Amino acid sequence: MMRWVAALVAVVTILTVVNGAAGAASTIARDVRAVLTRDFRFGSSDLSELERGRIVRRGLDALAAGEVGVIGAVRVAAPADAFIERARRIEEFKRGPDVVQLGRFSNPPQLADLRALAVDRTDADLRRCRVGACDIRLSAQAIARVQHEVDWTAADADSRSAQLFKQILFEHVQAYWHGGPGRIMRYDDEKRAVLPMEDFDALLKTAPYVGALIPELPAHLRDPASNPMPGSEDLLYWSKEKFGLTPFITVTHVVIARAASGTQVIASRDVYSSRYFDASLSFTMASPAVDAPNAFYLVYANRSRAAALKGAFSSLRRSIVERRARNALEETLRTIKARMEQKP
Repeated sequence: MMRWVAALVAVVTILTVVNGAAGAASTIARDVRAVLTRDFRFGSSDLSELERGRIVRRGLDALAAGEVGVIGAVRVAAPADAFIERARRIEEFKRGPDVVQLGRFSNPPQLADLRALAVDRTDADLRRCRVGACDIRLSAQAIARVQHEVDWTAADADSRSAQLFKQILFEHVQAYWHGGPGRIMRYDDEKRAVLPMEDFDALLKTAPYVGALIPELPAHLRDPASNPMPGSEDLLYWSKEKFGLTPFITVTHVVIARAASGTQVIASRDVYSSRYFDASLSFTMASPAVDAPNAFYLVYANRSRAAALKGAFSSLRRSIVERRARNALEETLRTIKARMEQKP
């Protein structure tokens, strides 16, 4: 009996030493490794591929109808701080063939921040905008303003409707940033109303990784006015982007913060989207590699909900969108890696 106990103790001791050595040998920081394995279900082979410098990406489980998600990661031979500095320059960082226009909001936001945004009838055709049948996402109150505040017989009706759209968008952004009235709580442009805040809350509840390294982050993303986060960097920007048959106009809130361990986190959410998306949540980690001060692991996850992915043939549409999203994510990670590693 004593020999058996002694043998068991020896085996446990050996396993403990081996496992400890394996953990110590990992070049991925412990907190990031925990998020990858627990929340994103990376296996040992995924982690090995990642440490070898290969891109690892996959779809995330859809937890509701109309939802699609992707996760990807890559090791980059450059300082993590250099990546964060590039991300701060959002006008350059997001530049690409699908981004038609992009501008940053002031702090606090000003209506003049939208002056450069070009809005024509391709972007927002409001002439026949009615509750349940409108070209872009608006609330019933905003649709009533479009009907009553624009003289559609006037020669400059289109330019006036564009200015009214910018005013409504600004009031929404201002209310989001400061709290108070003016925030768009629902989209009434189609027969089925969309509640973007509820959709975002649902995304956030199924994304525990958002608060894994910085516990205050989820509440700040949900309501920045009521839950300020000292030490973080916040920026708001608008963009007009190509997607599908017609472009869409969106406003995004980005938060940059550093975890106690040194890993830097970038989280973003859509504040408004004129088409396609009901809610969207993105999460990025830039974690210095344990074995090299001038290398880091870049991890990016995105979950989105879209009414177009519900209903008949929804599973087929979702699989197509997810496949394209995975491919686009891989290309994005590859491009970021190449740019960051490029010699000056």
